[in-house]
Amino acid sequence: MRGIHIESILRICGGVLNCKSENPDRNKEAQGVCVDSRLVEKDYVFIATKGERVDGHDYIASAFEKGALAVVCEHVPEDAKGPCIVVKDSLLALKEIAEFYRDSLDIKVVGITGSVGKTSAKEFIAAVLSEKYNVLKTEGNFNNEIGLPLTICKIKEEHEVAVLEMGISNFGEMTRLAKMAKPDVAVITNIGQCHLENLHDRDGVLAAKTEIFKFLKEDGTVVLSGDDDKLSTIKEVNGKKVLYFGSSKELPVHPLSVTTKGLLGSDCTIACGDMVFPITIPLPGIHRLYNALAAISVGYVLGLNEKEMAAGIEKIKATPGRGNVVQTENLTILDDCYNANPVSMNAAIDLLCLSDTPKVAILGDMFELGSDEIWLHEGVGKYAVKKEVDVLVCIGKLGKSIYDGAKSEESKVADSFLIDLENKLAGGGFGKEVRTPIQYFESKEEFYKHEDEVLRRGDAVLVKASHGMHFEELMEHLKTWKPATE
Repeated sequence: MRGIHIESILRICGGVLNCKSENPDRNKEAQGVCVDSRLVEKDYVFIATKGERVDGHDYIASAFEKGALAVVCEHVPEDAKGPCIVVKDSLLALKEIAEFYRDSLDIKVVGITGSVGKTSAKEFIAAVLSEKYNVLKTEGNFNNEIGLPLTICKIKEEHEVAVLEMGISNFGEMTRLAKMAKPDVAVITNIGQCHLENLHDRDGVLAAKTEIFKFLKEDGTVVLSGDDDKLSTIKEVNGKKVLYFGSSKELPVHPLSVTTKGLLGSDCTIACGDMVFPITIPLPGIHRLYNALAAISVGYVLGLNEKEMAAGIEKIKATPGRGNVVQTENLTILDDCYNANPVSMNAAIDLLCLSDTPKVAILGDMFELGSDEIWLHEGVGKYAVKKEVDVLVCIGKLGKSIYDGAKSEESKVADSFLIDLENKLAGGGFGKEVRTPIQYFESKEEFYKHEDEVLRRGDAVLVKASHGMHFEELMEHLKTWKPATE
């Protein structure tokens, strides 16, 4: 970490050095920064932060035992045996260090935000850019005011591009993230109905997400979805035209043709600037096409050719919990359990409907939707019925509203839908008994008691809910499911 040492941290953070041992080398460069004492390595800087359950100050001694160069903290414990830089706010110090470090780097930064698809877009963009550059990308869910600065601090001299995911839930957060990242390319995937508890409506989401423009590099480029009604109103940023991608042939980056291969992905022909070239997207769903278009747009901005962009997209692999297709002996499972909002729920249902086998959607609560949470859940249930999902399983307190919405929609199409459903489920070797098309369970555990009444060998099963529902446990359970009777 060139330029990050005790002396610079004191200057950056306005801290006071407290050292009970011999005077340290103030100009020895740090090899890394972390907030988890278990990750401390020799010459790392450990940032002692106070969490809801754990106080990092309790692990300062352990950090020094592992060879920490210094510790940034708000108070010095008695057992501290190394240089401690005392500051008023450790988390603020972390962000200040990351901002200083970013400013010292000669590197292109791609900042990615949006209501849905940030992580998938990040993976596509990183894969494409890796065909030409040495790329660092956000790992896991390190996209917030702790994760982002830690990711920035992982950038090494060999990296040429950093692809940073930036997630928010309230106004002002994106401003703080952008101040650290200072993106050369800002990508917004879409404006949907998420975090409405704080952001109120889609206009609020738009205002919060576009705070990313405040710290866009002066010659930076903005890449937006031209199919999003909110984003399409933004024509230029800092006097420079927006680069749009989307389905319309009027947009700079768009598909000329798309041939779907169901759950195996799709083959497309893409127009980008004066280039026209074929790509193969190895993952299913129309939203993957949008991820590919975003990645091609960024690749175009950063000087990649068509062969490099096509090669990067073809190497894409699904991220667990984010639309990953898991094939077991008995089921085809669409693992989309990492998170959920109304837009991503409907997109996941669309993905499920690409299957040519009976389709089962297991859906749970969506959080942080504010006062509209009931009708937004009901809307998902109605959508599942309209898409003719064969079996809809609703789990959780708010899952009851998904069930209610589905039942109300079912009553509108009851005759034709149910007759067709019964005929379909009774045939094809799945037994003569007819499954109840819409079911509700209070919990995962309650569902487990009745799973053999719901599932059949050969089903395609979607698993989706907000992260707090812990549907990853349901995913693991389904991987081992087998029919009780053959």
